[in-house]
Amino acid sequence: MAAIAYFRKIAETEDLVEYQFGDAPDNLERRLTMDKASRTSTVHDAQIDHTFLKASRKLNALRVERGGWPERGMSVS
Repeated sequence: MAAIAYFRKIAETEDLVEYQFGDAPDNLERRLTMDKASRTSTVHDAQIDHTFLKASRKLNALRVERGGWPERGMSVS
């Protein structure tokens, strides 16, 4: 069974980046915030589940790979 997380940047400040995310590209109803300094994430609905963890980990990986926070993306496994 495949696990998928889609995400899209909706806001960015000097310290934080906010994303919408979900399990389908037309279902980005949840939000997470990444702290740029610590690269830790917080989910707004307090539901720490597989979709949140996949999105958070992929965002951090892309940040390292590309040198900046991605505008959008997905993680599939």
